[in-house]
Amino acid sequence: MSQKLKFSTSSGSPFYATTRSRVDEFFQLNQLSRNADGHMWAKTIFFLTGFTGLYLLIISGILSPLLMLIMAALLGMFSAFVGFNICHDAIHGSFSGNKSVNKFFGLVFNLVGANPYVWSITHNIVHHTYTNIPGHDEDIEVAPGLIRISDEEEINRIQRYQHWYAFPLYSLASLSWVFTKDYKKFFQQKIGEHTTLHPKLEYFNLFFYKALYYFLFIVLPLVVLDISWWQFLIGFLTLHIAEGLTMGLVFQLAHVVEGTVFPLPNEQGNMEEAWAEHQMRTTANFATHNKIAAFFLGGLNRQIEHHLFPKVCHIHYGDISKIVKKTAIEFNLPYIESKTFLSALRSHVITLKKFGKEARAL
Repeated sequence: MSQKLKFSTSSGSPFYATTRSRVDEFFQLNQLSRNADGHMWAKTIFFLTGFTGLYLLIISGILSPLLMLIMAALLGMFSAFVGFNICHDAIHGSFSGNKSVNKFFGLVFNLVGANPYVWSITHNIVHHTYTNIPGHDEDIEVAPGLIRISDEEEINRIQRYQHWYAFPLYSLASLSWVFTKDYKKFFQQKIGEHTTLHPKLEYFNLFFYKALYYFLFIVLPLVVLDISWWQFLIGFLTLHIAEGLTMGLVFQLAHVVEGTVFPLPNEQGNMEEAWAEHQMRTTANFATHNKIAAFFLGGLNRQIEHHLFPKVCHIHYGDISKIVKKTAIEFNLPYIESKTFLSALRSHVITLKKFGKEARAL
């Protein structure tokens, strides 16, 4: 980590310039904004209403314990959907051309348990720049020592079973965010290549919004609901298992499937390819043409387009994916995609087995 990692600027491939020019032309010819349109605002209302409604329904105490448990699972899924569809775009600055609007919807991220400022560093800056590079992209470090997805990682005997226990671990993702990950990342000296020198206001925001989340999702339910502590605990864990598994699966299917690579820099700390070409080899789509997946996953099933154009609202990814795929083929670059969610899931399991194979030989 002592070397500053750089991408090649002399590969000679005009792939990204050509793709960007064609995407720009698409928006100009169709007189479209790169930001949210009417469909995006409708999605925003739908997911925020669903999230708020489920929370209020649970906190009202009018449901039976079983129905409350079901609502808790749904609230967990809607928490992930709010993150995918609204907060993700807002923190990237692609939801609106108005920074205040983006900031407002970015703050909603606190209500699903995660800190938007920390996410903007770990995801926007580090992951999007150093995608799938071991030791640099901390997003692929799901559970160091337990989940192995690179030849460079140390081998542990337990990893022979990682294709079985990976999914339960993914389910803990949002619990980690709520109680440990945001604090840990915030107080690290460096996140990837990014040195963490935080504005003073962000110290206040971290603790204030965490306290608000703990009040809304732990203290208030225990105070107003006629339930025992163990019933609350089951409900709280159900919410986060549903949220964590939803998030974990989507993130993993975008980068840890057959065909994606985990390249290393050379001895000089440089990558052999330009940044855009690197993105094409480390990123994958799934269920690319499935309208249901696109609606619920906030365009994250079209991860290739997102990585190339993070400042474009995901509502447009369906249109620009045709341009990106066509251009990638012209430049003899991979366009990695699984036709369905299930085929992507199968590909992810095969990849887990592949990197766990050496552990089975121990």
